[in-house]
Amino acid sequence: MIEIVKSGLYTTIQDLGRFGYENYGVPISGSMDQLSSILSNKLLGNNDNDAVMEITMTGPVLKFLEETKICITGADISPSINDNSIDVNRVYQMNQGDVLKFGKLKYGLRSYIGVSGGFLSEKIMNSRSMHSNITKSNRIIRGESLKIKKSVKTKTKRTKINVNYLKHFKNNTIEVFKGPEFNKLTIKQKQVLLKKKFTISNNNNRMAYQLNESFDNQLDSIITSLVMQGTVQLTPSGKIIILMRDSQTCGGYPRILQLSKKSINKLSQKHMDNNIKFELIDP
Repeated sequence: MIEIVKSGLYTTIQDLGRFGYENYGVPISGSMDQLSSILSNKLLGNNDNDAVMEITMTGPVLKFLEETKICITGADISPSINDNSIDVNRVYQMNQGDVLKFGKLKYGLRSYIGVSGGFLSEKIMNSRSMHSNITKSNRIIRGESLKIKKSVKTKTKRTKINVNYLKHFKNNTIEVFKGPEFNKLTIKQKQVLLKKKFTISNNNNRMAYQLNESFDNQLDSIITSLVMQGTVQLTPSGKIIILMRDSQTCGGYPRILQLSKKSINKLSQKHMDNNIKFELIDP
């Protein structure tokens, strides 16, 4: 068991998502940066889909009530065990009574804590991913305890990380495909869309990222149609909205672009005032 001493800004349990229920209006959800959550599980020897703890900007305080191994990936939020600094992308042994804390955000936005065997929160619709109106809570709560598997004590080890993974946090190029309504844009609109740098607004969360800059929009709304994680919508007022992991399953705004899977992961590590630039790629 792990006791939640402090919950942090917005901390949830996520696996890779809840599939097969979109026709009922149920979002897929899942880890925002799945590259990082999968890495944590791989370093621990878990399955890719084992549940991890997703931390946003400000970390929780966790007290471990039994032995396990942990690995923290994604954003570096200055983690420490018993007030001793530890590294991200490294497996550590946690003993009974150990306390994991976080401090200053160094880079990225979302961090992932993996534990041996994954977090054993309630599974609903074949997923442990937290989401409002589906799970009992949409985030972890101070004072509660989370179930984990007890693991065998092993030596701490460092694992080499591919340099391309570290570039994941610094690269501002967002690779996209053409959306269903892309060709309804004028040539000039397409040029602006793909050459201009956009800024992430303060309206960003697990459901969607809105960009600050307005984009000239002369397109009519569409009949409510399917949308998915990474769909880029253009509102009547010219605002660009990028749907993320907790996105709705349908919408009536023109779908002008579609993020690649890699770009959804990359965007999830960006925060307010970060710049991004769209780059069109072949499907």
